[in-house]
Amino acid sequence: MCYPGKIISPSRGSLKGNDKDRSMAQSLSKILLHIIFSTKDRYPFLKDPETRSRVHAYMAGICQQQNSPALLIGGLADHVHLLCQLSRTCCMADLVKETKRSSSLWIEEKEGMLEKFAWQGGYGAFSIGQSQVDEVSRYISCQEAHHHHLSFQDEYRQFLSRYKIEYDESYVWD
Repeated sequence: MCYPGKIISPSRGSLKGNDKDRSMAQSLSKILLHIIFSTKDRYPFLKDPETRSRVHAYMAGICQQQNSPALLIGGLADHVHLLCQLSRTCCMADLVKETKRSSSLWIEEKEGMLEKFAWQGGYGAFSIGQSQVDEVSRYISCQEAHHHHLSFQDEYRQFLSRYKIEYDESYVWD
């Protein structure tokens, strides 16, 4: 294979050539994710719009702490859509786990009437390109209108189909 750029000497592991011109000073990335998950058994824990808004704001703070800023969080009483930029140092599964764990604890503590609150065990995460941010943002912002004619389960199935993800229906819902 041919690797243009720095030449590594096998004997000393040193770099030859003009290192300043050929080195990359930092690691950069922009990975945009659309993450979807529901409440346990799709129970409408978040039916109160004010409570839902507080939960979404808290989740945005969790994402920020994980260096994965939320661009938009939306959803309805039984599910959440999270559009975020994944940190180059954060694993997607860890981001979702921490977001669900911390928000669940906060909901139980701050929103006393939701003491039996729980998120579903699983989630869906879908990569999007920069050119899709506006479209996905509109989609997330229009959840109420969208769900007048489509259930969460049907919406989720559409995402799985669009992204060509094979799944076993018996393991998707909890």
